[in-house]
Amino acid sequence: MAFDQQLLEKVRQALAKTPNVVEKKMFGGIAFMVDDKMCVTVKDDKMMCRIDPELSAKEITKAEVSKVVMGGREYKGYIRVPGLTLGKKDFDYYIKLSLDYNKHIKKKNKS
Repeated sequence: MAFDQQLLEKVRQALAKTPNVVEKKMFGGIAFMVDDKMCVTVKDDKMMCRIDPELSAKEITKAEVSKVVMGGREYKGYIRVPGLTLGKKDFDYYIKLSLDYNKHIKKKNKS
């Protein structure tokens, strides 16, 4: 599993005051689940942020932000951003986008 320890700690600190956060190994990195819903994932030196799909088209026009494609499939509402090269303002912005959208995602029933 490859992830940047410094970035992992940075995300942990950003989510420290958020209730119901659980870390899980996922996608070859560490996923931060908020209220049992994936919110942010750290892999290598990047974050994958789950945001409102309506905002992703705008966000991927920004430098260093890209679509998430896995197995040849594009995942709408998921963007990849550099974790450590972002300034504090931009880092906080992507964490906030992810947390804001997380509130609107319905939990999947576990059966």
